[in-house]
Amino acid sequence: MARTPLHTYDVAVAGGGLAGLTLAVALHKAGVSVCVVDALPLDARTAPAFDGRASALSFASYRMLETVGAAEHLAGQVQRIEDILIVDGRPYGGMKPGGPGREHLHFDRREISPEPDGEPLGWMAENRHTRIALAKTCEAAGVPVHAPERITRMEAGAPGRSALVTESGTRIEAQLIVACDGKFSRLREQAGIRTTGREYAQKGLVLTVAHEKPHEGVAYEFFMPGGPFAILPLPGNRASLVWTEKSAVADALKAMDDDGFQEALEDRFGDFLGAVKPDSPRWTYPLGLKIAETFIGDRLALVGDAARSIHPIAGQGFNLGVRDAAALAEVIVEAKRAGLDLGARASLQPYERWRKTDTVALSLGTDFFNTLFSNDHSLIRLGRGLGLAAVDKIPAARRFFMRTAGGATGDLPALLRGEALRV
Repeated sequence: MARTPLHTYDVAVAGGGLAGLTLAVALHKAGVSVCVVDALPLDARTAPAFDGRASALSFASYRMLETVGAAEHLAGQVQRIEDILIVDGRPYGGMKPGGPGREHLHFDRREISPEPDGEPLGWMAENRHTRIALAKTCEAAGVPVHAPERITRMEAGAPGRSALVTESGTRIEAQLIVACDGKFSRLREQAGIRTTGREYAQKGLVLTVAHEKPHEGVAYEFFMPGGPFAILPLPGNRASLVWTEKSAVADALKAMDDDGFQEALEDRFGDFLGAVKPDSPRWTYPLGLKIAETFIGDRLALVGDAARSIHPIAGQGFNLGVRDAAALAEVIVEAKRAGLDLGARASLQPYERWRKTDTVALSLGTDFFNTLFSNDHSLIRLGRGLGLAAVDKIPAARRFFMRTAGGATGDLPALLRGEALRV
């Protein structure tokens, strides 16, 4: 009778996405025995057609990627964000969505980092390039990766351990299982951890476009009645679009023929960056708010979208996952250094306390702003326009929001400060 393959580690990370790989390489380099388990080969997630999304990396998140050695593999694939322009733009009423109007808010990184080569407000990178960088880092560091291996269940293992059982019959035991398996996390559901939230009846249409004029590192977010329209700079004369609309409208845009979509794109984008054309396929993603009631279970911790998923209005989804990874890595390293059980609730409670407040505050904030801006009521439009203009005129308020978005406020984990961990 064939024996079931058995592998044992301190920590097993279920999910080879951005958050999972970030956590795994951070733990491995700190001296913690860790593996990654994923249903897909890592190279499948790096294909151009995998999902098409790009992410804004806060400067604190980028520090962590530098500290664990992944940033060096992103050379040439990241774009500095020098300015962010937020506009209460409307496709009618005298406001063309291609440029700023009176009611706008401008964030300039020179206010908080005046040196010519100072730290930017953030970095833009296509998700596939970030995955490639993290996969290369994991491979170079020797992080064990079990893929493709589809997890069928989590169950009790040897004393002091839990086990992941895969379809192939492989059994992976660890003191701690980390669920990085997305907003529909099967491990979270199996653990009986409930979620709260709501659907927005919106979808985000995502694609890359090429444009004639340089973007100068400026990120734009135009608030339209159907939802925000974000133009996010990528290397070269290219940008990532996150075009939020009511679900039926987004589906119709995705289904359009090329000529029809080109016309719709030009109408929405405007001509402030010259001629514009699609440079990738189109994807749509349903949008909603989902927060796990607890981030820890029996020998289980939730990280990234498994812990929460939020509206992309603030571009903080990946950054929240990186902050999860940095905080959990620090908690695990400190517990291992002290000789504690890594999967015990007492060892994991500092992680939940550290991350829950940040999650709830940002989740409720994005929910509020999406509700506030995704409508065309005249009184609400007047109030939000006055609010944008007021903040734009208060330097201290602008600097606070820039530092908050950059991940430079609050009790930062060591990795987000650029400090390496070691058991």
